[in-house]
Amino acid sequence: MSTTDWAVLFCTLLLIVAYGVYKSKGIRNIDGYLLGNKSLPWYHVALSVMATQASAITFLSAPGLAYSSGMSFVQFYFGLPLAMIVLSISFVPIFHRLRVYTAYEFLEKRFDVRTRAFTALLFLIQRGLSTGITIYAPAIILSSILQINVVYTTLFMGTLVVLYTVYGGTKAVSYTQLLQMTIIFGGLLTAGILVIYMLPDDIGLSKALHIAGKSGKANAIDLSFDWNNQYTLWSGLIGGFFLQLSYFGTDQSQVGRYLTGSSIRDSRIGLLMNGLLKVPMQFAILLIGVLVFAFYQYNSPPIFFNKYELHRIENSPYADQVAELKAEHHAIFEEKKKQIHRLTAALDNGDEAVIAEVRDQLQGTDLRTKEIRQDLVELMQANDAMADTNDNNYIFLSFVTENFPKGLIGLLVAIVFMASMGATSGAINSLASTTVIDIYKRFVSKTGSERRYLSASRVFTLMWGIFCIVIALYASKLGNLLEAVNILGSLFYGTILGIFVVAFYVKRAGGKAVLAAAVLTEVVVVSFWWFDVMAFLWLNLVGCAGVVLFSLLFQGTRSNQQSIGTSVSTQ
Repeated sequence: MSTTDWAVLFCTLLLIVAYGVYKSKGIRNIDGYLLGNKSLPWYHVALSVMATQASAITFLSAPGLAYSSGMSFVQFYFGLPLAMIVLSISFVPIFHRLRVYTAYEFLEKRFDVRTRAFTALLFLIQRGLSTGITIYAPAIILSSILQINVVYTTLFMGTLVVLYTVYGGTKAVSYTQLLQMTIIFGGLLTAGILVIYMLPDDIGLSKALHIAGKSGKANAIDLSFDWNNQYTLWSGLIGGFFLQLSYFGTDQSQVGRYLTGSSIRDSRIGLLMNGLLKVPMQFAILLIGVLVFAFYQYNSPPIFFNKYELHRIENSPYADQVAELKAEHHAIFEEKKKQIHRLTAALDNGDEAVIAEVRDQLQGTDLRTKEIRQDLVELMQANDAMADTNDNNYIFLSFVTENFPKGLIGLLVAIVFMASMGATSGAINSLASTTVIDIYKRFVSKTGSERRYLSASRVFTLMWGIFCIVIALYASKLGNLLEAVNILGSLFYGTILGIFVVAFYVKRAGGKAVLAAAVLTEVVVVSFWWFDVMAFLWLNLVGCAGVVLFSLLFQGTRSNQQSIGTSVSTQ
């Protein structure tokens, strides 16, 4: 990056942090620290909810996912609008009416303290691990740009976010997220326009999408019903619905965002706006990844997108072998470029026979390219067994830093940083609020002062921040970060949602039955994932349905035993 890019990057980040600190000054109690005094309008709620979900992973990994496997991931979000409607009707008014700090307080009122603590514990495990992954994403950027080990950049990024979250709490999070999302929308629009502009003069948007489609990258909708297919219309609508319902309805990182709304109406409108905007936004981000794929059909892509790891292997004892692989990779690209030009001409002429022939040739070329990359990966592993050999998360970053004009690179890198800061700060704040309200205040210090709880909130914010940084140091082993976060969520969200569904709608079920059902269901869900029984989105449905069914079964068994006991004692 140029000096101009660095200046834009640091000025933007400084503006965000300073704005959040300024807006959150004067916090004196736990209500202000954890809920922002419930004073925020609907547009604050909407953008805060979106920013908490749209981490740097979204802007780094989603284009890379589209580049590698196409648009099918957009189906993951198809259940989101439906979930927002259900939440607005049911969850939001209940949480507001009860005036709770966290979603899990309600469970003690409905069941017992053990169910509340167990559900809070599931959330803390899942969200703590996921937040570590969101910290790792922007650390990748600094590592790639500065050509230094990602461990050092992870420590830097994690510390930056933790510091202003500790100081300002929810109010700092919400106000910085408002500004972040405003800049992010503008930056994404600019990035999309520039990608199209950089395509060859005779290749417009329509033709680029045609070429991507013939290469299997424009597969946005899959109507097949396959339990093992990760992304289909049905897994998105059904499994995605239960995942989003649990995430937005029971995950404190999101519940805490819309509880800051000044009224039920503001919280509802904020959620509904998120439901309307999220799918188009995600589609646009994936589309950028597809357009980057089209760009690299006419311009030679790097043999490996992680510049840091590529630089290391190029300066290792295997340098000569790497040079040979790079030369072969370039030769195959030149061959592929000729095939792409034939495909372009065939598309213009509508010659289906040539299109089919070239598509087969491209598949063979792509296979050879993958073989070369695999040879390179094996050299990296031979040079260093701990090398990061998955470069999927670096694809969009590499494209931006190599091709965008000065100044704009800094802005787009700042966008990814801001996305991470917004999501990470919101998550750490929710971890702290759950720990303070559901664990510390409930079991450790039941009669503390407001000042004591405020101090405890800051201490737990710091502790969870350190925990998440530690997890981030190991996140490189998880592959595509976007998929890793959603798989991790699917292991827990279905069970948590099932507990709340029983709480709201199954009045006959008691705390002991629900707790036993939740523990058993969680074992089933983890087992299904471990043995790869089905695609991960369906685990959300299994988790929710399992808790409901087992609760009814256990409660029925318990009621029968009580009836028998009563009958015996009467005799």
